[in-house]
Amino acid sequence: MTTTELSPAPLGRPALPEIPDDMTDDVRARLRQVVARHQGHPDELIQLLHEAQALLGWLPHEMLATIATEMGLPYSRVRGVVTFYSLFTTVPRGRHTISSCLGTACYVRGGRDVLAKLSDTLGIDEDETTPDRRFSLGVVRCVGACGLAPVVTVDDDVHKRVNPNKINDLLERYE
Repeated sequence: MTTTELSPAPLGRPALPEIPDDMTDDVRARLRQVVARHQGHPDELIQLLHEAQALLGWLPHEMLATIATEMGLPYSRVRGVVTFYSLFTTVPRGRHTISSCLGTACYVRGGRDVLAKLSDTLGIDEDETTPDRRFSLGVVRCVGACGLAPVVTVDDDVHKRVNPNKINDLLERYE
């Protein structure tokens, strides 16, 4: 199977694109190696999940099921840890993560307009990834650069005094 089936979208909302099946035989083999290093140590689940997520950049259902089975843990425990910690994601992420700051200074200085322009330009909402998996869009409440507001980060790059009219120029820097 080359794609993971998604349930139909609710009425009035477009259907989500199909997610490619990233679980290749090579990834499965590397996952088995990661799990083997932690087998018999259920207290190392968070570290195991970090290592597993590093394989693909996200944790698909098959990966969580393999971890649960191989570690002898209930699937609900593994899934519960993944959904509790914001470091983990069960949806594919883009090559570049864009975070638009909506802390007080950024909000007052036009952060909502910047976020709206990013969303419109990329064709995705907050916490979504472009179909080509180039970008993921998120919101942060403060990056500690209030004097530079509004601020957008792309991966580890901080962009200051972002103007909605310059969003296309900003995005073109990231392939």
